[in-house]
Amino acid sequence: MNEQKTLLSRITTCDFILTETAIFLDTHPDCKDALDFYRKHLEMRKKAETEYTEKFGMLKHMDYNGQNSWQWTDGPWPWEFEEV
Repeated sequence: MNEQKTLLSRITTCDFILTETAIFLDTHPDCKDALDFYRKHLEMRKKAETEYTEKFGMLKHMDYNGQNSWQWTDGPWPWEFEEV
């Protein structure tokens, strides 16, 4: 698996974990272990998304960073992989 696919996989895995943990926290809001687990995976997701964005470009249009051009359409889309 290439680096781009690996980072996308890490991001989507964290998204799943965060969603499921949030559902648990809805009914167990004071569970320290669940909150710690959520924080850990949120940080992992942020790091993976930052790394992805730096290396491969924006994942979503909301990643716009104020540059003078609209780069959302540059390069392949996040789900399009160039053959290595």
